[in-house]
Amino acid sequence: MKRLENKIAVITGGADGIGKATSLMFASEGATVVIWDLNEQKGNEVVSQILSEGGKAEFLNVNTAQFQQVENATNIVIGKYTRIDILINNAGITRDATLKKMTPQQWQEVIDVNLTGVFNCTKCIGQYMVEKGYGRIVNASSVVALYGNFGQANYAATKAGLIGITKTLAKELGRKGITVNAVAPGFIATEMVKKMPAEVLKSMEEKVPVGRLGYPEEIASAYLFLVSEEAAYINGAVLSVDGGITI
Repeated sequence: MKRLENKIAVITGGADGIGKATSLMFASEGATVVIWDLNEQKGNEVVSQILSEGGKAEFLNVNTAQFQQVENATNIVIGKYTRIDILINNAGITRDATLKKMTPQQWQEVIDVNLTGVFNCTKCIGQYMVEKGYGRIVNASSVVALYGNFGQANYAATKAGLIGITKTLAKELGRKGITVNAVAPGFIATEMVKKMPAEVLKSMEEKVPVGRLGYPEEIASAYLFLVSEEAAYINGAVLSVDGGITI
């Protein structure tokens, strides 16, 4: 039996990068994957790939920073499947700048998507998990939450905030059959990262004890473990998947 057989999984930011890898992996493990993203073209491409491989998936255009959109999308999924078993809060953006150069808009945009978006999704979906007495929630934090990063005050603040949300909700929801955990990825070789200059990539690799960047599938595997029954007793944890960079 597949590890996520008959599970309904909502994956935010599931159209590209780590989210895409997660969508494909979860579908291959038997889950019905519902991708929430703003990139309709890429989202539908992922859905088509999953369907062609015999999986189940659909795409909804959702801006997770907008509560009403999240509430509407949740109602659509619940109306069709009656439940949501898994929520992967993977959607996130960057608007990098030093404190001196960072605009209030750059600050707010990152807060809205990376932090408020997670609140919106967990608020809307969590209530249905409580009704069913079962749920698995995983939040995408980052190694920058643990040690900071030059020019990313907004991003680091949101990712550190997600650790606080994770631990708090783990306490609130644990007795209701719901586990809440976080994954803190390190430098991951997404398509966006691989477009960086070669010297920058080399510098990033040299900082990692294992000597390379991570793969999106390695983060997806961490998500998969935390939502599986093997991890049923893991709650409120922050799993660093970073090649040892935070040592």
